[in-house]
Amino acid sequence: MTEKPITVVGAGLAGCEAAWQIARAGIPVVLKEMRPKRQTPAHKTANPAELVCSNSLRSDDPLHNAVGLLHEEMRRCGSLIMAAADASGVPAGGALAVDRDVFSGIVGQKLREHPLISMETAELTDMPDENAGLHVIATGPLTTPELAEKIRSAAGGEELLHFFDAIAPIVTAESVDMTKAWKQSRYDKGDGDDYINCPMTRAEYDAFVDNLLAGEKVAFKEWEKNTPYFEGCLPIEVMAERGRDTLAFGPMKPVGLTDPHTNSRPCAVVQLRKENRQGTLLNLVGFQTKLTYGEQKRIFKTIPGLENAVFVRYGGIHRNTFICSPKVLDETLRLKARPNIRFAGQVAGCEGYVESAGVGLLAGLFAAREAAGEPFVLPPETTALGAMLRHITVNANEECFQPMNINFGLMPPPPVPEGKRKIKGLDRKRAQSERALADLDEWIAKAGVNDRSN
Repeated sequence: MTEKPITVVGAGLAGCEAAWQIARAGIPVVLKEMRPKRQTPAHKTANPAELVCSNSLRSDDPLHNAVGLLHEEMRRCGSLIMAAADASGVPAGGALAVDRDVFSGIVGQKLREHPLISMETAELTDMPDENAGLHVIATGPLTTPELAEKIRSAAGGEELLHFFDAIAPIVTAESVDMTKAWKQSRYDKGDGDDYINCPMTRAEYDAFVDNLLAGEKVAFKEWEKNTPYFEGCLPIEVMAERGRDTLAFGPMKPVGLTDPHTNSRPCAVVQLRKENRQGTLLNLVGFQTKLTYGEQKRIFKTIPGLENAVFVRYGGIHRNTFICSPKVLDETLRLKARPNIRFAGQVAGCEGYVESAGVGLLAGLFAAREAAGEPFVLPPETTALGAMLRHITVNANEECFQPMNINFGLMPPPPVPEGKRKIKGLDRKRAQSERALADLDEWIAKAGVNDRSN
C-alpha cells in the first residue's frame, strides 16, 4: 500500500465524500479548497459541503424513488454526506431536507477529526502532471475559468459544456401571513405540516404569470449568452414562458392540498419549506429565478400570504461548468489522457447534491483501491450508483451530453414475473429498488467497501 497521500481538490459534497472514502480505506488524503482565499459566485462561506441552491436532498423513499434509493445505497457504503444529512434533518414531508449550517458543521468536524485527512486552503491553478500522484478533482460546477481551460487542454482539447443553474429565494417564517397561508404537506406526507402553502385563485395566478413574463431579468454577460439551462432546474419565469399553465402543473401544482380557509383546492399554490431546524427561515420551493432583486421583491410579494415577506436571500443565477465525461473519462472516472486524475461531482457531468456526493463516493473508492494496488470492482448497473456511473462514463450520448439526475430510466428494467406481461407504476419501481439493494449488498461484500471502515 502506498504511503503517498491522494489529493482531493474541492471541498464540496463530492470532494468531502471522496476524501472520506479514501481515508476509510486506510489511505492518507489531502483535501484542498480554495475558499475563502477565492470565493465562487454562489458560495457565501469557507465551510466544506456548503449547500447553495437548496437545503433539500429530495425524496428519502428508498423503494419508490430513485434518489431515495441512492440515499440508502450511500448509507450502506458508509457515506459521510448521508450521515451528516440524517443528523441535521429538518421536517420536509417525505423529503430529506437539512439545516444547512448544522449539516456543513458536521461534515467539517468529521473531516478535521479524521487522522488520515489533512485539509488545506489552496487553489488549483494548473492540472497535476503524470508524476504528481493520484488526484480527484471535484471543483464543482463553478470551476474557475482558468482551471476550466487547463482541464480542457489536458483532456485533449475536448470542449467543456456549460449550463445555467438558478437559486431560489428565502424568507423569514414570521413574515408569512398565516391568515392566508396554511401548513400541510401534499397528501399529508411526513408530519403533514412540513410545508406552508400560499394559495392562488385563477385571477391571482394569471396576474402572477403576467408579472413573471414582464419582469426585468438579469442581463447576461457576453460569454454567457449561448449557455443553455439545465432542464431539471429551470428558472420559474422560463417555465412560465413555455405556457400559461406550466407552473400550475409543475412547482405550483395544488394536488394533494386543501385550503382550510375555503375548504377547497386552490388553482395554484406556492409552497414554502423549512430552511433550518428552527423553522425560522423558509425556502420558496421550485422558485429558482433570474429576475432582478427588485423585481423579485415586487412580484413575489403579490403572492397571497407573502405581502409582507422579509427576504433574507433573493434568488440568483450562475453558470455551471462540466466536462463531456463519456468522451474523456474511463469507467472508473479517470481522465483518459492523464489517468492519475479522476473527476467527481457536478464537474463530471452529474446533477444534484446527492448524485454529486454519490460520484464522489465512487471516485474515492476507486482512487483508494488504485493506491492500494487492488483491482477495481464496478457497482452493478442495476444499482443507482452503478447506473449513474455508467451514464456519465459509458451510456450517455457523447454528442448531446447533458447532466442528469438519478432516475429509474437509467437502470435496466426489472424481470417480469411469470404469467405477467409487464410491471408498471409503483410495483415496477419497487422491483427495481429491491433488486438494486440486494445487488448492492453483494457488491459491497465483493468490493470490500466496508472492510476497513474507521
